[in-house]
Amino acid sequence: MPVAIVGAGPIGVTAANLLGVYGVTTLVIDRETEVIDYPRAAGVDDESLRTFQTAELVDEILRGTIQNVPLKLFDGGGRCLADIRPTAQDYGWYKRNIFMQPRAEAVLRRGLARFPHVQVMLGTELRELRQDADGVTLRLVTATGEQHEVRAGHVIAADGGRSPIRTQLGIALEGRTHPRKWVVIDCAHDPLDAPYTALHCDPRRPYVCAHLPDDHRRWEFMLFPGEDADEMLTPERVNDLLRHHVPDPGVVEVIRARVYTHHSRIAARFVEGRVALAGDAAHLMPPWAGQGMNTGIRDVTNLCWKLAAIVQDGADGSLLETYDRERRPHAQAMIDLSTTLGRVISPTRRSVARARDWFIRGASAAPPIKRWTLEMRFKPVPHYQDGFVTRERPGTRRPAVGRMMAQPVVETADGTCRRLDDVLGPWFAVIGFECDPLAALDAAELAVVARFRPRVVKVVESRAGRRHHDKPCADSGTVVVEDVHNELRAWFQARSGNVVLVRPDRYVAAMTSAEELGDALALLAGRFTGSRVP
Repeated sequence: MPVAIVGAGPIGVTAANLLGVYGVTTLVIDRETEVIDYPRAAGVDDESLRTFQTAELVDEILRGTIQNVPLKLFDGGGRCLADIRPTAQDYGWYKRNIFMQPRAEAVLRRGLARFPHVQVMLGTELRELRQDADGVTLRLVTATGEQHEVRAGHVIAADGGRSPIRTQLGIALEGRTHPRKWVVIDCAHDPLDAPYTALHCDPRRPYVCAHLPDDHRRWEFMLFPGEDADEMLTPERVNDLLRHHVPDPGVVEVIRARVYTHHSRIAARFVEGRVALAGDAAHLMPPWAGQGMNTGIRDVTNLCWKLAAIVQDGADGSLLETYDRERRPHAQAMIDLSTTLGRVISPTRRSVARARDWFIRGASAAPPIKRWTLEMRFKPVPHYQDGFVTRERPGTRRPAVGRMMAQPVVETADGTCRRLDDVLGPWFAVIGFECDPLAALDAAELAVVARFRPRVVKVVESRAGRRHHDKPCADSGTVVVEDVHNELRAWFQARSGNVVLVRPDRYVAAMTSAEELGDALALLAGRFTGSRVP
């Protein structure tokens, strides 16, 4: 078995779908038999939707998703401090979207049925994991007590915040646990006309109110010292919490209520031999930025193509080490953002709350800060500088290497408009803007290109005419597309180079010219095989 995934939550099943698309034989193991239905993630961002697009499940997930949802920050008097409405779709999707996690998980699980090479073992618990130089042995126990062993080349530990695998490997979970607990209440029959997510910075009791799909709403209330968590979940106390915010709590149907403790923690390392931690097994963060699940999705988007390259393309095992170097710093940045937002919402001293409100209003009066806030530019964007990437050219104003490639709409030869990724396919891609990206390469360099099995794409300007479409390319399989909205022109012109190598996770591994592409690909091919070190 090339890859085993322990944990069939959203991170594990997303990983399994990606590996399924890549053609990797995979086993998914989980001790539970059904999707967990209690309150968890409610937000899915543009990067995660792009991953679901690669997994060919985004349309079905969007059927149960509210897209382009504003985020508002209110003071204790109900006055709006900030109204965050990011409308840009740099990666092809809106940045803030609200969904029901159990429903999305069901879609992801059904998606696995497409792949005869992906097997799912539910109701099965991992008891022990042993690894050696050649692979990993997993000792499993079924719900009926049957024991057996499975041998895997690599393991993805997506087994949650209390990860038994992380514990067995002796990997520390560094950081802190926050002292205040929060009660989370999911309701049906939403009586409010408030189609947004609201962070209420009310010193009397900070709370969150989020509009969910299908007439549902989520409430999150801070608990004070001395308040008993179990008591706060009784119907009487839940009604007490809601009665200050809805006209008639009796109309609201409480579906579930749970108490959560928030953590800001990260694993000391994400890779141990042939085992990689992902999702909550690797990092835990407060929910305020809505990035816990999304950060886990980024993990497996980065990880799975590397495992596929090792298993199927003979890539060197050192490629797995770049997962830790690329993902750990960004996961920490997301933890820091979530922790900071928690500090903004949670003060209960009125003097501190007034100072915070004054500061936010004053800062928001400055146009640059207002734009920075409204477009959600405070969200850390991954920039992989130490991993499977080349060096960016000195003096580059807007570096592209190590950052996610834009995803505009392009038009194919038959006149169909499609998102760029649907043209690139799920694996590597070489894109040339208004040039044949392979035209300057000799036979040896073309052989290096073939090492990555890329889709080769030539982008021409909007309404360029048949002369540009029909010009022969070095690779007869090159796909020619039009830059419908002139977005790729702007993207390339703001950076240095007209050719990029795009990784399967849609990050730019190299940006160069057609004349220098051979050198860049030779460097990356060396890292791919382990014959050259970064």
